[in-house]
Amino acid sequence: MENTGQTGGGGMVMKKILLIGKLNAVVQETNQFLSRYFHVQLCSENTGVLEGMLKIVNPDLVLISLIGTYDIDTSIFFMLSDRYGHIPVLTIGTKEESNAFFKYYEDGQFENLIRPVEHTTIMKAVCRRLGLEEKDVEKDAAEERKDRSGRKRILVVDDNGTALRTMKAMLEERYEVALAISGAQAMTSIGKKRPDLILLDYEMPVCDGRMTLEMIRADEDMKNIPVIFLTAVNDRANIEAVLKLKPAGYFLKPAVKDRLIAEIDRILEL
Repeated sequence: MENTGQTGGGGMVMKKILLIGKLNAVVQETNQFLSRYFHVQLCSENTGVLEGMLKIVNPDLVLISLIGTYDIDTSIFFMLSDRYGHIPVLTIGTKEESNAFFKYYEDGQFENLIRPVEHTTIMKAVCRRLGLEEKDVEKDAAEERKDRSGRKRILVVDDNGTALRTMKAMLEERYEVALAISGAQAMTSIGKKRPDLILLDYEMPVCDGRMTLEMIRADEDMKNIPVIFLTAVNDRANIEAVLKLKPAGYFLKPAVKDRLIAEIDRILEL
Protein backbone atom coordinates (compact mmCIF):
# COMPACT_ATOMS: atom_id res chain seq x y z
CA MET A 1 0.00 0.00 0.00
CA GLU A 2 2.13 2.83 -1.26
CA ASN A 3 1.31 6.28 0.06
CA THR A 4 1.03 7.89 -3.35
CA GLY A 5 -1.81 9.37 -5.34
CA GLN A 6 -4.05 12.33 -4.73
CA THR A 7 -7.17 13.23 -2.84
CA GLY A 8 -10.25 14.58 -4.51
CA GLY A 9 -9.09 18.12 -3.71
CA GLY A 10 -5.78 17.68 -5.52
CA GLY A 11 -3.44 17.46 -2.50
CA MET A 12 -1.23 14.56 -1.58
CA VAL A 13 -2.72 11.62 0.31
CA MET A 14 -2.76 12.11 4.09
CA LYS A 15 0.02 10.24 5.89
CA LYS A 16 -0.78 7.29 8.15
CA ILE A 17 0.08 7.15 11.85
CA LEU A 18 -0.17 4.09 14.09
CA LEU A 19 -0.89 5.33 17.63
CA ILE A 20 0.06 2.80 20.30
CA GLY A 21 -0.97 2.98 23.92
CA LYS A 22 -3.70 2.48 26.48
CA LEU A 23 -7.01 4.09 25.59
CA ASN A 24 -6.82 6.79 28.27
CA ALA A 25 -7.71 10.48 28.12
CA VAL A 26 -4.24 11.50 26.91
CA VAL A 27 -4.25 9.03 24.02
CA GLN A 28 -7.82 9.94 23.08
CA GLU A 29 -7.00 13.65 22.99
CA THR A 30 -3.84 13.04 20.96
CA ASN A 31 -5.81 10.88 18.54
CA GLN A 32 -8.55 13.47 18.13
CA PHE A 33 -6.02 16.20 17.40
CA LEU A 34 -3.85 14.24 14.94
CA SER A 35 -6.88 12.76 13.16
CA ARG A 36 -7.61 16.23 11.82
CA TYR A 37 -4.41 16.08 9.77
CA PHE A 38 -3.48 12.40 9.37
CA HIS A 39 -5.05 8.97 9.05
CA VAL A 40 -4.63 7.66 12.61
CA GLN A 41 -5.16 4.03 13.61
CA LEU A 42 -5.22 3.16 17.31
CA CYS A 43 -3.42 0.01 18.43
CA SER A 44 -2.88 -1.71 21.78
CA GLU A 45 0.61 -2.28 23.15
CA ASN A 46 0.32 -6.04 22.55
CA THR A 47 3.23 -7.13 20.36
CA GLY A 48 1.22 -9.64 18.32
CA VAL A 49 -1.57 -7.17 17.60
CA LEU A 50 0.96 -4.47 16.75
CA GLU A 51 2.78 -6.65 14.24
CA GLY A 52 -0.50 -7.45 12.52
CA MET A 53 -1.51 -3.79 12.39
CA LEU A 54 1.91 -2.75 11.01
CA LYS A 55 1.36 -5.07 8.06
CA ILE A 56 -2.21 -3.93 7.50
CA VAL A 57 -1.85 -0.18 8.01
CA ASN A 58 1.68 0.21 6.60
CA PRO A 59 2.13 3.43 8.62
CA ASP A 60 4.41 6.32 7.74
CA LEU A 61 5.09 6.96 11.42
CA VAL A 62 4.56 5.15 14.74
CA LEU A 63 3.60 7.15 17.83
CA ILE A 64 3.82 5.44 21.24
CA SER A 65 2.34 6.72 24.50
CA LEU A 66 4.63 5.62 27.35
CA ILE A 67 2.04 6.15 30.10
CA GLY A 68 2.18 2.98 32.20
CA THR A 69 5.63 2.03 30.91
CA TYR A 70 5.81 -0.99 33.19
CA ASP A 71 3.09 -2.64 31.09
CA ILE A 72 4.80 -2.01 27.74
CA ASP A 73 6.60 -5.04 26.34
CA THR A 74 10.18 -4.12 25.39
CA SER A 75 9.84 -6.50 22.44
CA ILE A 76 7.71 -3.78 20.77
CA PHE A 77 10.79 -1.56 20.61
CA PHE A 78 12.99 -4.42 19.48
CA MET A 79 10.57 -5.40 16.70
CA LEU A 80 10.27 -1.82 15.42
CA SER A 81 14.05 -1.43 15.46
CA ASP A 82 14.85 -4.83 13.98
CA ARG A 83 12.16 -5.22 11.31
CA TYR A 84 10.76 -1.74 10.72
CA GLY A 85 13.84 0.44 10.91
CA HIS A 86 12.58 2.54 7.99
CA ILE A 87 9.58 3.79 9.98
CA PRO A 88 10.25 6.80 12.25
CA VAL A 89 9.05 6.33 15.83
CA LEU A 90 8.00 9.08 18.23
CA THR A 91 7.35 8.30 21.88
CA ILE A 92 5.64 10.57 24.39
CA GLY A 93 6.63 10.13 28.01
CA THR A 94 8.42 11.54 31.01
CA LYS A 95 12.20 11.15 31.30
CA GLU A 96 11.63 8.34 33.75
CA GLU A 97 9.26 6.51 31.39
CA SER A 98 11.60 6.84 28.40
CA ASN A 99 14.63 5.71 30.44
CA ALA A 100 13.32 2.14 30.33
CA PHE A 101 14.04 2.12 26.59
CA PHE A 102 17.09 4.41 26.51
CA LYS A 103 19.19 2.16 24.27
CA TYR A 104 16.69 2.46 21.42
CA TYR A 105 17.03 6.25 21.32
CA GLU A 106 20.70 6.04 20.40
CA ASP A 107 20.06 5.95 16.64
CA GLY A 108 17.85 8.20 14.56
CA GLN A 109 14.72 6.03 14.37
CA PHE A 110 13.37 6.75 17.87
CA GLU A 111 12.75 10.15 19.48
CA ASN A 112 11.01 10.99 22.75
CA LEU A 113 8.87 14.04 23.49
CA ILE A 114 8.83 14.89 27.19
CA ARG A 115 5.30 15.02 28.55
CA PRO A 116 3.30 16.99 29.36
CA VAL A 117 3.56 18.19 25.79
CA GLU A 118 1.43 20.58 23.74
CA HIS A 119 -0.41 19.30 20.68
CA THR A 120 1.39 21.89 18.57
CA THR A 121 4.73 20.43 19.65
CA ILE A 122 3.58 16.93 18.69
CA MET A 123 2.45 18.27 15.32
CA LYS A 124 5.81 19.93 14.67
CA ALA A 125 7.68 16.74 15.59
CA VAL A 126 5.46 14.55 13.39
CA CYS A 127 5.88 16.85 10.40
CA ARG A 128 9.64 17.07 10.95
CA ARG A 129 10.01 13.28 11.15
CA LEU A 130 7.90 12.87 7.99
CA GLY A 131 9.74 15.62 6.12
CA LEU A 132 6.59 17.71 5.70
CA GLU A 133 5.73 21.39 6.00
CA GLU A 134 2.96 22.07 8.53
CA LYS A 135 1.16 24.48 6.20
CA ASP A 136 1.06 21.83 3.44
CA VAL A 137 -0.30 19.19 5.86
CA GLU A 138 -3.03 21.57 7.04
CA LYS A 139 -3.99 22.43 3.46
CA ASP A 140 -4.10 18.80 2.30
CA ALA A 141 -6.08 17.75 5.40
CA ALA A 142 -8.67 20.48 4.75
CA GLU A 143 -9.04 19.30 1.16
CA GLU A 144 -9.50 15.68 2.20
CA ARG A 145 -12.04 16.57 4.90
CA LYS A 146 -14.02 18.48 2.29
CA ASP A 147 -13.80 15.53 -0.11
CA ARG A 148 -14.90 13.03 2.55
CA SER A 149 -17.54 15.14 4.29
CA GLY A 150 -20.82 13.26 4.59
CA ARG A 151 -19.29 9.82 4.01
CA LYS A 152 -20.55 7.02 6.20
CA ARG A 153 -17.99 5.28 8.41
CA ILE A 154 -17.65 1.50 8.05
CA LEU A 155 -15.67 -0.57 10.56
CA VAL A 156 -14.33 -3.84 9.15
CA VAL A 157 -13.36 -6.48 11.74
CA ASP A 158 -11.39 -9.54 10.64
CA ASP A 159 -8.38 -11.42 12.02
CA ASN A 160 -7.08 -11.99 8.48
CA GLY A 161 -4.89 -9.13 7.26
CA THR A 162 -5.39 -9.98 3.60
CA ALA A 163 -9.17 -9.92 4.05
CA LEU A 164 -8.96 -6.51 5.73
CA ARG A 165 -6.87 -5.05 2.93
CA THR A 166 -9.26 -6.48 0.34
CA MET A 167 -12.33 -5.04 2.06
CA LYS A 168 -10.65 -1.64 2.48
CA ALA A 169 -9.80 -1.49 -1.22
CA MET A 170 -13.36 -2.53 -2.05
CA LEU A 171 -15.08 0.09 0.08
CA GLU A 172 -12.81 3.13 0.52
CA GLU A 173 -13.93 4.92 -2.64
CA ARG A 174 -17.46 5.19 -1.24
CA TYR A 175 -17.09 5.14 2.55
CA GLU A 176 -14.71 6.13 5.30
CA VAL A 177 -13.19 2.78 6.29
CA ALA A 178 -11.70 1.82 9.66
CA LEU A 179 -10.03 -1.56 10.35
CA ALA A 180 -9.77 -3.82 13.39
CA ILE A 181 -7.91 -7.12 13.60
CA SER A 182 -9.82 -8.53 16.62
CA GLY A 183 -12.96 -8.10 18.67
CA ALA A 184 -11.01 -6.21 21.33
CA GLN A 185 -9.50 -3.91 18.70
CA ALA A 186 -13.01 -3.34 17.33
CA MET A 187 -14.30 -2.18 20.72
CA THR A 188 -11.36 0.23 20.99
CA SER A 189 -12.07 1.59 17.51
CA ILE A 190 -15.78 2.04 18.24
CA GLY A 191 -14.90 3.91 21.43
CA LYS A 192 -12.60 6.16 19.42
CA LYS A 193 -15.13 7.03 16.71
CA ARG A 194 -18.58 5.50 16.32
CA PRO A 195 -19.06 3.77 12.95
CA ASP A 196 -22.32 3.87 11.03
CA LEU A 197 -22.08 0.15 10.25
CA ILE A 198 -19.84 -2.79 11.18
CA LEU A 199 -18.71 -5.63 8.92
CA LEU A 200 -17.83 -8.41 11.35
CA ASP A 201 -16.01 -11.68 10.67
CA TYR A 202 -17.95 -14.50 12.37
CA GLU A 203 -14.99 -16.89 12.70
CA MET A 204 -12.23 -15.25 14.76
CA PRO A 205 -9.99 -16.74 17.46
CA VAL A 206 -10.39 -15.89 21.17
CA CYS A 207 -13.20 -13.34 20.74
CA ASP A 208 -15.31 -14.48 17.79
CA GLY A 209 -18.03 -12.60 15.95
CA ARG A 210 -20.80 -13.73 18.29
CA MET A 211 -18.92 -12.57 21.39
CA THR A 212 -18.00 -9.28 19.73
CA LEU A 213 -21.62 -8.65 18.77
CA GLU A 214 -22.71 -9.41 22.35
CA MET A 215 -20.23 -6.81 23.65
CA ILE A 216 -21.51 -4.24 21.13
CA ARG A 217 -25.14 -4.87 22.07
CA ALA A 218 -24.35 -4.72 25.78
CA ASP A 219 -23.13 -1.13 25.43
CA GLU A 220 -25.87 1.49 25.45
CA ASP A 221 -23.98 3.77 23.03
CA MET A 222 -23.18 0.99 20.56
CA LYS A 223 -26.15 -1.36 20.62
CA ASN A 224 -27.98 0.21 17.67
CA ILE A 225 -25.04 0.10 15.24
CA PRO A 226 -26.05 -2.26 12.39
CA VAL A 227 -23.77 -5.29 12.03
CA ILE A 228 -23.29 -7.39 8.91
CA PHE A 229 -21.65 -10.76 9.49
CA LEU A 230 -19.06 -12.13 7.10
CA THR A 231 -18.63 -15.91 7.23
CA ALA A 232 -16.47 -18.35 5.30
CA VAL A 233 -18.44 -21.43 6.42
CA ASN A 234 -21.26 -22.25 4.02
CA ASP A 235 -23.34 -24.89 5.77
CA ARG A 236 -26.85 -24.83 7.14
CA ALA A 237 -25.92 -25.15 10.83
CA ASN A 238 -23.47 -22.26 10.65
CA ILE A 239 -25.83 -19.99 8.74
CA GLU A 240 -28.66 -20.75 11.18
CA ALA A 241 -26.33 -19.91 14.09
CA VAL A 242 -25.48 -16.60 12.43
CA LEU A 243 -29.11 -15.72 11.72
CA LYS A 244 -30.17 -16.50 15.30
CA LEU A 245 -28.12 -13.48 16.37
CA LYS A 246 -30.34 -11.30 14.17
CA PRO A 247 -27.63 -9.26 12.44
CA ALA A 248 -28.56 -6.55 9.95
CA GLY A 249 -27.28 -8.92 7.25
CA TYR A 250 -24.72 -11.58 6.43
CA PHE A 251 -22.48 -12.42 3.49
CA LEU A 252 -20.47 -15.45 2.56
CA LYS A 253 -16.78 -14.79 1.93
CA PRO A 254 -15.48 -13.53 -0.36
CA ALA A 255 -18.22 -10.92 -0.59
CA VAL A 256 -19.17 -9.62 -4.04
CA LYS A 257 -18.44 -5.91 -4.15
CA ASP A 258 -21.61 -4.67 -5.88
CA ARG A 259 -23.91 -6.81 -3.71
CA LEU A 260 -22.16 -5.80 -0.50
CA ILE A 261 -22.27 -2.08 -1.30
CA ALA A 262 -25.94 -2.36 -2.30
CA GLU A 263 -26.72 -4.03 1.05
CA ILE A 264 -24.77 -1.44 3.03
CA ASP A 265 -26.56 1.37 1.19
CA ARG A 266 -29.92 -0.29 1.84
CA ILE A 267 -29.26 -0.63 5.58
CA LEU A 268 -27.93 2.92 5.85
CA GLU A 269 -30.76 4.20 3.62
CA LEU A 270 -28.38 5.87 1.19
